[in-house]
Amino acid sequence: MRETAPAIDVRHLGHAYAQRRALADVTFAVNASEIVGLLGPNGGGKTTLFRILATLLRPSEGDARVLGRSVITEPDRVRRALGVVFQRPSLDLKLTVRENLMHHGHLYGLSGGELKQRCDAMMAALGIADRAGDRVEALSGGLQRRAELAKGLLHRPSVLLLDEPNTGLDPNARRDFLNHLEARRQSDGVTILLTTHFMEEAERCDRVGILHEGRLVAFDKPTRLKASIGGDVVAIECREPALMAAQIRKNFSIESTVVNGTLRIETPGGHRLVSQVVETFRDEITSVTWGQPTLDDVFVHLTGRRLAEAAA
Repeated sequence: MRETAPAIDVRHLGHAYAQRRALADVTFAVNASEIVGLLGPNGGGKTTLFRILATLLRPSEGDARVLGRSVITEPDRVRRALGVVFQRPSLDLKLTVRENLMHHGHLYGLSGGELKQRCDAMMAALGIADRAGDRVEALSGGLQRRAELAKGLLHRPSVLLLDEPNTGLDPNARRDFLNHLEARRQSDGVTILLTTHFMEEAERCDRVGILHEGRLVAFDKPTRLKASIGGDVVAIECREPALMAAQIRKNFSIESTVVNGTLRIETPGGHRLVSQVVETFRDEITSVTWGQPTLDDVFVHLTGRRLAEAAA
């Protein structure tokens, strides 16, 4: 059986701005009709990678292919296959939703009845048909992002790139937007690559890549990434975390790390450790929590820092 070539194929990609290296030897592939998230803090390399894939930036090293076409040697052919939704809004606020879509369609050679039909169908699919005649500036943030997505999908791209698509949206609007992405994947088979720093957004992707300081430190299914922790995560708040780490090592032969002032332990059967810690150090701790690993815990495990801390 012949294997299908990846929709996006990134090989040994690197880029530097003057003396700062933004990407270093990044390699991964995205399969057709897959939703892949790139998780990491601002400054981790996500936007640089996005700009390279969108043919807006030529890489210093390596290559990337979209549907088999090089972003370096065939950028025009790559652009025809792409739909792009930028982090910053690209809609004209003074035009209506329909006018924005019509002008975008003209850029891709669409016109007449076909363009009108596509605009109507896309607005209906994204739940904004009743706002077609409204100026974009009158829409909520969530509706504006739906209009952005409608524009990005209007010319029926095979690959959709989304750079931090849910920045500035409330949790309900983010969930709605992700539901719309999944619907488009199911109905049109579009391949989606998005950058994000929202954990719940990354959790819903088929696979997740974690970028840290320009390097891809992990790339796998969310469940497998969390399973790599090898147990529960116990977090202990106390007055002297370094001293507490030494006491836990002495009493229980368990190693721990201090992350942003909190003592963090990865261990199977975390609930048993919690009861032992509370019993032994009741007067020295202020709180203890435990739970199954999250993608934030995976980020800490791989980098030694929390995602929010790394972003700051």
